[in-house]
Amino acid sequence: MSDILSIGIGIFEQGFIYGIMAMGVYITYTILDFPDLSVDGTFPLGIAVCFVMLNNGLNPWLALLAAFAAGCVAGAFTGLLNVKLRIKNLLCGILTMTALYSVNYSIVGKASDFLSMDVTTIFSQTSFIFGGVLAPYAKLIVILVIALAAKFALDWYLRTKSGFLLRSVGDNEGLVITLAQNPGTIKIIGLAVANGLVSLAGAVYCQYGRAFNVGSGTGTVVMGLAAVIIGTTVFKKVKFLRVTTGVLCGMVVYKACISIALALGLRSQDTNLMITVLFIITLMLNEFVFKKKKAGVKKDA
Repeated sequence: MSDILSIGIGIFEQGFIYGIMAMGVYITYTILDFPDLSVDGTFPLGIAVCFVMLNNGLNPWLALLAAFAAGCVAGAFTGLLNVKLRIKNLLCGILTMTALYSVNYSIVGKASDFLSMDVTTIFSQTSFIFGGVLAPYAKLIVILVIALAAKFALDWYLRTKSGFLLRSVGDNEGLVITLAQNPGTIKIIGLAVANGLVSLAGAVYCQYGRAFNVGSGTGTVVMGLAAVIIGTTVFKKVKFLRVTTGVLCGMVVYKACISIALALGLRSQDTNLMITVLFIITLMLNEFVFKKKKAGVKKDA
């Protein structure tokens, strides 16, 4: 029973960490309609920045903010390549992702490393708050608080004038122009915020796993996309849930599927294959729901 409980806690912990990343992917792929592959580079960027700051004895909460800022810079760079240099969006993400591989390596100085055992993390700083029955859930509570803070901040931002313009850029760029706003600038801001969230997730993951690996971002964008599709397809009918909540829940479902597959005997080296299969199934489900909805509209007409 205790093993099942620990597996369940692990699913929610990782689900909420990667859920922060998925909210960033939601901005780029759903709102901006921008296939941003730089996510695979900004996630380990957050890990790298946080890793170095913690090993130098800096405040772990400050490390989260620094990682978010670093991700914003990387996202803005992707936007500048697209808006100012007129490079195609897919290629912009690939260029940024490729550049960040070297940047992340340079920040840490090694391809992989572990945090010193004596460094202070957000989890060790808050451990005194949780005792007794809450002790096994201490990490989960801290991660949940950060994920909800990111979710509510994003919800608030999307309700502001800047957030309205961001949503308009993806749907109707002409509307933004009629409002005397520059759609290119709005796109850069959106990419900056999105990659900031992805990098923030990487920083939380760094303090959770206490390790850095330059290739840790591989497949991140696929996971984020799967969570977004699950969240916007499965949880869309739950009217009282916001899309951002659905994306968080979608990532938890996604992580649960991976954990179940591993528990059923899937080898850990086959995880990427399982991720691909799950993503294909998610896309098929999304296409099925879309066709069913379209057929219903035609029938009503």
